[in-house]
Formats: sequence, structure tokens, C-alpha cells
Amino acid sequence: MKDFILFLLPAVVLGVPAGMGMGGGTLLIPLLTIFFSVEQFLAQGANLIAFIPMSIVACVIHAKNHMFKLKGILFAIIPALLFAVLGTYLAKIIDTKLLKRIFGGFIILLSVFSVFCDSLTKKAKNNKSEK
Repeated sequence: MKDFILFLLPAVVLGVPAGMGMGGGTLLIPLLTIFFSVEQFLAQGANLIAFIPMSIVACVIHAKNHMFKLKGILFAIIPALLFAVLGTYLAKIIDTKLLKRIFGGFIILLSVFSVFCDSLTKKAKNNKSEK
């Protein structure tokens, strides 16, 4: 029971950022590998499995709010599926230490990109309001 609660608490905490569109895996994978000693490959697999029910709920909510466009959806789904399969294969054959470094680098780049894009968006809004 104690183990269940230890895994339930992060799941609840990570569900909030995932629901906000931040991607719970950004936090889930490091949390599982650092604090729960789960291998990187298994942590990524757990993240992918957790994504299934979350994406179904998100699709239902977006469809209910008429924010779901079916036009061109296959152009997003097909490459996403192909790259998910490729990524899974690569994660399996890459050494765990290297995989951790690659994921860490990806998170750092994502953070820098997020800050950079946020500042560009604010500048664009300020320029529009000045005109």
C-alpha cells in the first residue's frame, strides 16, 4: 500500500501540468528515474502508457468545446506514430546513461526555447499595442 501511495502522489501532481499542456512526461521521467530508481527506458514507457488515457480525455473535452478540427489530422497522426515507433526503437538500443544525457539535453533545450519564445511573444504583443 505504501508503494502505491508513493506512485500515486506524483501521478496526481504531474496530472496538473499535463492537463495544462506542459507535458507531464517532462517531470514524470526524471522523477521516476531519480527518486524511484526506475530505468530510463521503463520510465519513458510508463509515460507513454499514461499518455493514452490523458489524450483520450483531452480529445473528448476539446471536441465538446468545438476546438477539434478533423481537417488535416492525418498529417499530424501518421508522422507522430512513425516517430513514436522510431523513438521507442532508439530508446531500446541506446545505452541508458547516454539516453539520460540525451533526455536531459532535450529538456534544457526545451526550457531555453520556451523562455525565448515567450519573450518573442511578449515583444510582438507590445509592438502591436504601440501601433
